[in-house]
Amino acid sequence: MPRNIKHAAMLAAFAIFAAPGVHADEAMAQEMGCLACHGIDHAIVGPAFEDIAEKYRGDAAAPETLTQKVLNGGAGVWGEVMMPPNVAVSPEGARALVDWVLSLGGS
Repeated sequence: MPRNIKHAAMLAAFAIFAAPGVHADEAMAQEMGCLACHGIDHAIVGPAFEDIAEKYRGDAAAPETLTQKVLNGGAGVWGEVMMPPNVAVSPEGARALVDWVLSLGGS
């Protein structure tokens, strides 16, 4: 794919995910590359999204803490493999992804 088309596609995706009222789901997680390292119900490089939801269930600080991890990266909670910063995700998109992840699993 020519570079200018890739660039336009990335800008269009960013505009969608930067818009207020972003709704995250599995398709957004796939589009943003999350599913390369996280399975919904199984660990890959990082933990399963359902395991994240279970670990943070009931933690009022989790949405903000995890949003910052999506945006800035992090390591040490699930092992030593670092999650890189996700520079293509807006703060609103990151929060929507986190809210979706935290909604997974049992209650």
